[in-house]
Amino acid sequence: MDKYKLAKNACYLTGVTMSVSANLSPLLFLTFRDMYDLSYTLLGFLVVINFSAQLLVDLIFAFFTKYFNIHKAVRITPFIVFAGLILYAVLPMLLPNMAFLWIMTGTVIFSVASGLSEALLSPVIAAMPSENPEREMSKLHSMYAWGVVGVVILSTLFLAVFGNRNWMYLALLWSIVPFTAFLMFLKAELPQLDQFDGKQKGTKMFNRGILLCAMCIFFGGAAECTMSQWASGFIENAIGVSKVYGDVIGVALFAALLGIGRTFYSRYGNKKIINILLLGMLGASVCYFVASLTLRPVVGIIACAMTGIFTSMLWPGTLIYVEEKFENVGVAVYALMAAGGDMGASLAPQLLGIISDKLTLADFTLKISDILNISAEQVSMRAGLLVTGLFPVAGVLCILYMKKYFKKHGRISLK
Repeated sequence: MDKYKLAKNACYLTGVTMSVSANLSPLLFLTFRDMYDLSYTLLGFLVVINFSAQLLVDLIFAFFTKYFNIHKAVRITPFIVFAGLILYAVLPMLLPNMAFLWIMTGTVIFSVASGLSEALLSPVIAAMPSENPEREMSKLHSMYAWGVVGVVILSTLFLAVFGNRNWMYLALLWSIVPFTAFLMFLKAELPQLDQFDGKQKGTKMFNRGILLCAMCIFFGGAAECTMSQWASGFIENAIGVSKVYGDVIGVALFAALLGIGRTFYSRYGNKKIINILLLGMLGASVCYFVASLTLRPVVGIIACAMTGIFTSMLWPGTLIYVEEKFENVGVAVYALMAAGGDMGASLAPQLLGIISDKLTLADFTLKISDILNISAEQVSMRAGLLVTGLFPVAGVLCILYMKKYFKKHGRISLK
């Protein structure tokens, strides 16, 4: 019997809790606006807080890993999500006049836990003995994607049946997931993890190969998260499909294809992950350009959804490649990779929003809208998506250079 089976399942369930942390608030934005009279700026600030907290935790673990008890941090991570969700749900109900403060506080707490999950779950899975460790890594990340599908569909059904004003009970129900993972970790045996203990030289851990992989996951995170965050709004506003279909197609279908890609690799994947990364970046580039340039709604919707399958392995695939090309990979390296991914996931979607806002009232935008017979907002949003499509294009160039670099240097030891 696999002595790490319980720990492995706890990691998978914690991956699902990350999807709750990342996607519950966006689903409740309009509810918060109606109930607490919050501006779009304040609502958008919740997203900034989420990614900023995760990025900060990633960087702390990348540079100061030796000061932490990693096993204790892993075990307590889902409990932090649980605590954040409880505060997020209960305090706005008790103190509605200070609702945003408590929603923000809960968001900070469970976002910190998401950062811990990104930095710690991957090295835990990688440290477990397995005949196909790369498949286990892909399975771990597939749990997040399937979690998004579940969060979107089940939350939508709950709010439709019980009403938006009962959103706090939805958050309380979702808190059961991280609390269950916490109980599992308390009983689970965890593998020994390599840490950056101060004996490794910085030039070893932060050599060109590591930085190339960090750049790769940066572009991968940008390609995945820009579409995951903007697909619903893009399909609704730029393509002209109703909000209900935009939410289902833009979020749930994208996430389902993301999960299918990762699940498929977890079952049938092979060692040639670099080729899958290259294909994913190329396919994502095509999807971005097709979605932004086509005037056919069906083609645009398909392009948005298909981005999910092409970006599915960009984040976990980079981690698999790191394990393949480096010896003695520790928690610090995984934390650095997570920081790179989070930076791409925060900067690229923000860039799309900035471009869309800036171009809406520009003279040439109005001229193009007249020529194409679509609104200026549709033109500006398409322009934003087109520009962010350059991230996977840059990812293609990065991967081609990576192939050349590692062909020359082979497998590199970080000791």
